[in-house]
Order: sequence, then C-alpha cells, then structure tokens
Amino acid sequence: MRKVLVTGSDGFIGSHLVESLVAAGHQVRAFCLYNSNGSWGWLDILPDSIKSELEVVLGDIRDPLCVREAMRGCDQVYHLAALIAIPYSYVAPASYVDTNIHGTLNILQAARDLGVSRVVHTSTSETYGTAQFVPITEDHPQVGQSPYAASKIGADQIALSYWRSFDTPVSVLRPFNTYGPRQSARAVIPTIITQVAAGQRQIRLGALSPTRDFNYVADTCAAFMSIADCDDALGQVVNVASNFEISIGDTASLIAQVMNVQLEIVTDEQRIRPEGSEVNRLFGDNNRLRHLTGWQPLYGGLEGFRRGLAQTAEWFIDPSNLARYRPCSYAV
Repeated sequence: MRKVLVTGSDGFIGSHLVESLVAAGHQVRAFCLYNSNGSWGWLDILPDSIKSELEVVLGDIRDPLCVREAMRGCDQVYHLAALIAIPYSYVAPASYVDTNIHGTLNILQAARDLGVSRVVHTSTSETYGTAQFVPITEDHPQVGQSPYAASKIGADQIALSYWRSFDTPVSVLRPFNTYGPRQSARAVIPTIITQVAAGQRQIRLGALSPTRDFNYVADTCAAFMSIADCDDALGQVVNVASNFEISIGDTASLIAQVMNVQLEIVTDEQRIRPEGSEVNRLFGDNNRLRHLTGWQPLYGGLEGFRRGLAQTAEWFIDPSNLARYRPCSYAV
C-alpha cells in the first residue's frame, strides 16, 4: 500500500483512476482544481465508501507552492491534470502552455525536491499527429497539429528531461482515445450517446472519416497502475492502445446498434477542425506496454469495443447522469 497523489482527480480518467487505486488499497490524495463551490468534480458522485477513503486537496497545478504541499508525504504521483479540449486550444492557447507545460514543470520540480519514488506523466496520442505509419509505435515522430498537442509535446519533453538531467523517476504514459462513463461531451462518443439518449435521431457530428484507437477507461486505469510499478519503464514513453482502429462514422453506426436506434448523421461545421489540424488516423501499437508489464486490454477488438460502448451508454442513459449534460449543445 502506497500513498499516492493523483492530479486531475476531478476529471474523467482521474476519477476512475482514484476509484481503482482505492480499490487496490492505496492511500489516495486527490488533487482537484480549486473552485469557490468546493466541488470535487466527478469525485462528488462516487460512493461514500470511496470518498471516505480520500484525502482531497483543492488547488491549481499552475501554482508551484500549492503543488509542493499537495505532494508532500506521497510516494507516487499520477499526473493527469491538464487542459485537453482541442477546439478550446484554438481559442486560448496560452492557457494550455500555462497548465500543461508549466503545470508539469511544477510537478517534476516538486517530485525532485521531495524525493518521490515515481511520477507517471500523462501524454496523449494527439502528439503523434496523423499517422505516418501504422500501428503507431513510441518511435513515431511527434507533430503538433493543434496548440493542445504542441503543449503536450512540450510537457512530455520536460518530463523526460528531468529523467535525463536529474534521474527523477519519470515514466510517460501515452493513452490513445479513452472513453467511458463520465467523459466530457466534447468527445465524440459521449456526443453521440447523449444526443441519442435525449431522443435525437438526427445526430450532429464533425468529420466522419478520421480513425481512432479507442481504449475503455478501465483498461487505461489498469495501464497507469501497471506502469507505476515497473522499474523498466523509467525514462520511457509507453503507449496505451487497444490495437484496434475504427472510423468515427463506423463508431456512430456501432453506437446506434448498441442503443438499438436508427440514426441520420448531419455535418455540423462548427465541429470541423481546421484542415491542417485534423488528425486523420490514429492506430496504436501496445507491444511495449504488454512486454514491460503484461498488461492486456480487456476491451480490445470489435467485440471489446462493443461491450465498452454498451457499458458507457448504460451509464449515460440514466436520467440522473444525463441531466449533467447538454446533449443538444456543442461543447468546445
């Protein structure tokens, strides 16, 4: 049992990771973005049996003093706090540099000073840009096709530089597209499911031809925990991918099958990325992660994806969950 800090605990993946860590018996300090309401984000809806085990700290990843105090006494750090919405990075790119790059620097410097035994830094498959070869290995060139992607490339390199310069025990985990309950409606799968759950049969989407490699959130969390205990992963970038590729259009069709509805897809121009910014193909190679840790996706392949979509849809169609979303509004 370790004492671990999870930044971004109030978010989609972070809240699921907190659940998994508590279930595994770890002492979890959950770092959430400060707000005047005292909200813990998605942690607020977790069962009392989970919340009672948490030490929750409200703060801001951009403040080095706040980060240091949150990290004090922790053995491991899972760094997930970030701005992640690609469309919003077109509007407010400086905030992405502040949060994703400076915030990561604060984590690394605090970990170095406090002697933390492991930092798992969260990257993203968006750092690869459109695939130049498939499946995409960790040696694929990095191409910043959006301000968001560029900020994450910078954050990744800062993390790796601390390993090379100061022996700070860092691993960089690079998930491909994670989905599941509690995901923001700015992502394509919740966008489709929430519109269907709200009774819409004419679904508004952006580009349908790009392909993605989707990971169910439970698989992503298992990867985080496996890499945190793997000494051979120190100083390395490690993909989390399902090794399964599907287009956005085919994803919409599969969701329609799972939810037993007929859909008409309508192109919504405001959901289209600038031409040079759209990542047209993502299809990841997970061999390094499997070799290092023995991790395997439990929701891999077409049938695994179908099961993951069914579980995701089941959560979203619950009226108490759907009420947290605005299905007919575009979330930037």
